[in-house]
Amino acid sequence: MKPYIHPLSDVQSSEIGEGTKIWQFCVVLKDARIGRYCNICANTFIENEVVIGDNVTIKCGVQIWDGIRIGNNVFLGANVTFTNDLVPRSKHEWTRIDTIVEDGATIGANSTILAGLTIGRYAFIGAGSVVTKDVPPNTLWFGNPATMRGYITDSGITLDMDKKDKNGIRHEI
Repeated sequence: MKPYIHPLSDVQSSEIGEGTKIWQFCVVLKDARIGRYCNICANTFIENEVVIGDNVTIKCGVQIWDGIRIGNNVFLGANVTFTNDLVPRSKHEWTRIDTIVEDGATIGANSTILAGLTIGRYAFIGAGSVVTKDVPPNTLWFGNPATMRGYITDSGITLDMDKKDKNGIRHEI
């Protein structure tokens, strides 16, 4: 199944996996690599040195800059913002800092991910969060700055890190 590319998008890359859908007003630069069965929603910008895995959902208004690597089965909510430079200046040389979003992670709408971080497998970032440090796998983070608030299973069951029964076992939120 060939990828679907909306006629109102500007897709310069030839490395788009089968079954991927790229909707209107998206820009994908020529060296970007996008996996199979992804859904890239409207008004998304994907720079050159970007790798996106299979089965990724990228909602509207997301910009993915050079040095961002996104694993398989990742969900990026609307207007997620990545950075790739900790000290940006106009018209100055800069040092790109790579960011990794591992398999199965979810990043909620309007979250900001600072440069150089790793978002672990199946981690969950709540909407509107500002992530300033690495996020371990299977953890739940939210806030500004985002802090760890609990745990989450691969299938999405959340566990509150503060609520334990008399045997020290955590229970669902």
